[in-house]
Amino acid sequence: MKVFLRLLDFYINSSIHVALAVCSLLLLTYIEFKIPLSKSLLFFVFFGTISGYNFIKYAKVAGLHHSSLTNSLKSIQVFSVMAGVLMFYFAFQLSISSLATIGILGILTVLYAVPFLYRKSLRNVQGLKIFIVAFVWAGLTGIVPFIEARETIIIDVLIIFLQRFIVVLVLIFPFEIRDLPYDALILKTVAQKLGVINVKRIGYFLLAVLIGLEFLKEMVHISFLLSLLIISLSIAFVLFKSKTTQSKYFTIFWVEGLPILWLGLVLLLDDFLM
Repeated sequence: MKVFLRLLDFYINSSIHVALAVCSLLLLTYIEFKIPLSKSLLFFVFFGTISGYNFIKYAKVAGLHHSSLTNSLKSIQVFSVMAGVLMFYFAFQLSISSLATIGILGILTVLYAVPFLYRKSLRNVQGLKIFIVAFVWAGLTGIVPFIEARETIIIDVLIIFLQRFIVVLVLIFPFEIRDLPYDALILKTVAQKLGVINVKRIGYFLLAVLIGLEFLKEMVHISFLLSLLIISLSIAFVLFKSKTTQSKYFTIFWVEGLPILWLGLVLLLDDFLM
């Protein structure tokens, strides 16, 4: 059991879980619009998410305690470097247009972690943090696939971008609630400014908007509509259950894993309804 828990912790702490979640949203775009899958983009997103998230999470810690890092953190550092090398390998296989778009999203990611404005990073700018994360995820999984496939950006693509933005935004709310006792008051996070109850109400409203947007698409696929309803209810449930005292794995495993569940639902429903 201890070995299993250690492997699970490495799987989560090394950002493999969140990388699979981002890739799941990317694959959902490919499946829904039936555009040719770019394996290079898929692997770039997977390894890029691992290296990017680990840089954000551990760069400061590693810099302060480089001589006394735990074995676990050292393993994650080595793993992150390997992921970074593979990210660059697959980056060279992408189109210039995709790389330009990814570059803009990448700059936002770097500025999110690295202090530049009065010794602050975007992560510390009041109320901005969750919108940057949602924007980067939505752009990477909802816009870049079409640019890489040289597909026209139609209204349905913009709706997908907005839907991804909403999904990620609401998925961050349980983290905001969890961190409420620990976040510095100067951050003025959404949970700090509005309170737990109001954050949940906004989340429920955004999920209703998320479903409504599906009916604005030119093509509504029954499998995607059903899966969207199920995943929206699932997100609403975890948001309802969110509190400042949560189990260790509630957010970092179950909440972050919902995009993976969404992909699984689409694949099952596609197979069942064919």
